[in-house]
Amino acid sequence: MRRAPAEPLSARRRRRVVGSPWTPYAFLAPAVLYIVVFQLVPLVQEVYLSFTRTTLLNPAVSVWVGLANYQRVFADPEFQQTLLTTAVYVVCCVVGSVGLGLIVALLLNGRFPGRGVARSLVTIPWAAPGIAVALIATWMFNPQFGILTRLLRAVGIDPGASGALDNPRLALATILLTTIWQLVPFVAVVLLSALQSVPQELVEAASMDGAGRWTVFRVVTWQVLKPTVGLVAVLMTIWSLRRFELIWLMTRGGPLGSTRTLVIDLYSQAFESKQLGVAAAIGMVGIVISVIVIAGSRLVARAAAREA
Repeated sequence: MRRAPAEPLSARRRRRVVGSPWTPYAFLAPAVLYIVVFQLVPLVQEVYLSFTRTTLLNPAVSVWVGLANYQRVFADPEFQQTLLTTAVYVVCCVVGSVGLGLIVALLLNGRFPGRGVARSLVTIPWAAPGIAVALIATWMFNPQFGILTRLLRAVGIDPGASGALDNPRLALATILLTTIWQLVPFVAVVLLSALQSVPQELVEAASMDGAGRWTVFRVVTWQVLKPTVGLVAVLMTIWSLRRFELIWLMTRGGPLGSTRTLVIDLYSQAFESKQLGVAAAIGMVGIVISVIVIAGSRLVARAAAREA
């Protein structure tokens, strides 16, 4: 009686490594469960709340009101100002952090004594907790002994007796300065890692052909950095939209609503005015804005890839 041919050794090893066809799903199950429980379910609850009149004093009782919360939100002049403040805050954070981060990355990519120490020190603002950053910035803008307050007065800018954080003309600028200071290290580290992949032979060839530093950067370096810069810009946009603790600890959205962004307005409606339905509607507006930003960035990236 003939024996069946033995299974090849490579096939047996492959089956032992791969295992059951359900193995990949078993590995994905914890991540899917996390997303469903902690992200999808709260999102569905928020969508439902945005169409109801629900108060924090009695959250078990919800009255369906349809689009009334959205109509109330968009008809409120203060919310329109909040949207404008949020737009200014996000645009300035993205442009400032990405622009300065690129400059810092280019400087750190050069050769100079102590480069390793400089690369380590530049990450400190990003590694520091947001609460610590807010406290440090508040002390530096203190109207009596703050070093930045003295610097403002030295250059002819008077923040007033109560300081820059209580000045409606300067409060948003101080928040922006603090936020950008904290975000720049992350952008610099990411772009610095991208700079390591720039082909040095192309840089040397362009330099030998007589191209200046700006031309080499525009023709060679920037082409490699563009995808990473786009990704970082999207991340900075989303993080700026979600920024809460820094603004709340420094100004609580004041003075006179000059630093009131979407997340501050959401928190205020939910936990100060006790209006969970209105807060959920504001949250949905923020989610829609984030989705539009992500979708727009993908379209721009695809268009750039087609042109390349």
